[in-house]
Amino acid sequence: MKSLLSYGQMWDAAQGALEDLLEDEYPTMQLRPQKDRLQVFQTLATFYLRYLKIFRALEEVYDQIVHPQKRRVVHQVLEGVMGRLVELKNEMVELEYSEFHYFDDILQDFKMTPEDLEIPIPRYFVREKMRALKEREKMLAHILAKGGRQEHKTQMPVQSMSVERAVWLLQVSERARQGRLRAHFMKTIRLEEQRRLQGSSSMLDPDQAATCIQKVWRGHRDRRRVNKECLEEMIFLGMIPDLQTTPSPAQLHAQQVESKRHCVQEEHEAEYQRALVNIKEAVRSVDGQDIKESLQEQIRQWFIECRDATGKFPDFPSPEDGGSASIFAQKTPEQEEEKGWKMTPSNFLPTVVEGAKLYKGEYSYLGTTLRQADIEPMPSLSDVRQLIALYGVLPLGSQCVHERGPLIRALLLTGPAGVGKKMLVHALCTETGANLFDLSPSTLAGKYPGKSGLQYLLHMVFKVARQLQPSVIWIGDAEKTFYKKVPKLEKETEPKRLKKNLPKVLKSIKPEDRVLLVGTTRRPFDADMKPFCKVYKKIILIPRPDYASRFTLWKELLQAGGAQLGPKLDLSSLSKVTDGYTQGHILQAIQTVLNSHRLSQQTKRPLTAVEFIPPLARQDPVYKEEEEAYKAWYSRTPLGKKRARAAKASEEEGDQKKGKTKGGKSKKKGKEGKTKKRKKKK
Repeated sequence: MKSLLSYGQMWDAAQGALEDLLEDEYPTMQLRPQKDRLQVFQTLATFYLRYLKIFRALEEVYDQIVHPQKRRVVHQVLEGVMGRLVELKNEMVELEYSEFHYFDDILQDFKMTPEDLEIPIPRYFVREKMRALKEREKMLAHILAKGGRQEHKTQMPVQSMSVERAVWLLQVSERARQGRLRAHFMKTIRLEEQRRLQGSSSMLDPDQAATCIQKVWRGHRDRRRVNKECLEEMIFLGMIPDLQTTPSPAQLHAQQVESKRHCVQEEHEAEYQRALVNIKEAVRSVDGQDIKESLQEQIRQWFIECRDATGKFPDFPSPEDGGSASIFAQKTPEQEEEKGWKMTPSNFLPTVVEGAKLYKGEYSYLGTTLRQADIEPMPSLSDVRQLIALYGVLPLGSQCVHERGPLIRALLLTGPAGVGKKMLVHALCTETGANLFDLSPSTLAGKYPGKSGLQYLLHMVFKVARQLQPSVIWIGDAEKTFYKKVPKLEKETEPKRLKKNLPKVLKSIKPEDRVLLVGTTRRPFDADMKPFCKVYKKIILIPRPDYASRFTLWKELLQAGGAQLGPKLDLSSLSKVTDGYTQGHILQAIQTVLNSHRLSQQTKRPLTAVEFIPPLARQDPVYKEEEEAYKAWYSRTPLGKKRARAAKASEEEGDQKKGKTKGGKSKKKGKEGKTKKRKKKK
């Protein structure tokens, strides 16, 4: 738990780091084009990590401080930093021709961990518009109910039972009860007989009896101590999760303080809005006429200056350009941008600088190594989460980032079955409060027939998506829309209905429309590559989970299923032997084992790793050949081709340098030989 003073100090530190970063970045914007791609990437990656660290601190500060004016300044800088992160990511993609990047060596220099690369999802995306989201849910529920589309939970009908069936069940239960009683009675008789036989034997010597008792007790005590030390060591190493599941009193108190701060934020914001209205009315009544005359004089002066500079009066700015407000933006009549790899001009650095001026007051470590060896590593699930946050969550959650950052209209998630593609779509909607529209071929089968019906459907979907933005339009089995050849069994469903109209409506998405098309597919090879990639320009390949991801999955999913994680459940070995299995396979195995009967037996019979092997063995894992097929397909995408051409050009350039070096050496040898011959002649 932190006090408001601590958050003020955190803001101060983040602002200082931001000012240092701006001093380093602004000269980079004006440098001459650089040819060393590695040095350029190092520069971009360094800026990216520094901005990410500032972003994390500012997000926490904005979530907890309660002063309305301070929150506005932090919010302005925070959105500028988010936008700059998206811009830098786009620069790195254009530089390396890859959606995935590895910062292993830079992480070590900055003393950062892979967890520090996670993109924090701003909590205000959903919290500050919770009231609007609830009103929207009521409106949609009313529309669906009015249209007769409201889903009602149907109760399962009670099945009647015949008298013969009931008598048979009672007989079975009674016979089972009598059998259990008979077994218990026979066990009691057997134990009494054993005690009688033992009692008739000769009694032990008191010293021997004491020695026997001491041996048993000391063995029990030492075993318990060793098991305790082993358990503590495993918890310390992170091999076994901490057994403490309930939050401590201090954690509960901290959560209560944070929730109270959110309530105080709402109260202060309402008070601030009321004060703004009162002050505005007071200024208008007292100084309104003087301000109006002053503004009119400035507008007249601007027209005169423009006439003197260009020889004619300029056109009055249109409402789309900002109207008369654009005149006061301190622009000259003939404003030109300096031409000039320079870094692409940023749309967010001015916002960050302005916010900084307003501030007054007291993962896989082998990625870089493999790429340097010309081996493309498979991305981790952490890399995928970062891309979802940068390409989906931040633009959909922030109007500023979506309008001024790189425009991403469509996103494709591809990978084997069970890797979590659909789950990521739902997570994207949950984190941003976005509506989800399903345009999958299976959903559209038999609906809105004909060309006019399809046009009407797309028009209504995109119109409602804009009105209720942010919105996500999801197309499952996206490859079916762009089939090379439609299978005979699917011809009746017309899976390619959207092929012609989808690119057209996609172009209608403007920067001010927070609408994102997300496609998911597990068979991208079946799609016609050219039109497929024309729609989905951002493609994220989701791999099977690596060891670290599998370990986290086992731990989190077992705990969510009600499992008690003890020392007998070796998660490390379980994660090792499940290489090749996806998140869906692991979840299905856990649901199979953790039934209600098994959960009730945990206290007497703790869970072991062996129990999860049989349900996994009945499922087919993702084999290496399938993974290679996805990588081969991705290499044929536009971005993959660019990367291949860049690698080939780099290789040829290296060969040329080697050839020049060898040629220079041979020329030197030839000159030395001629010199020796001349000396011999002399």
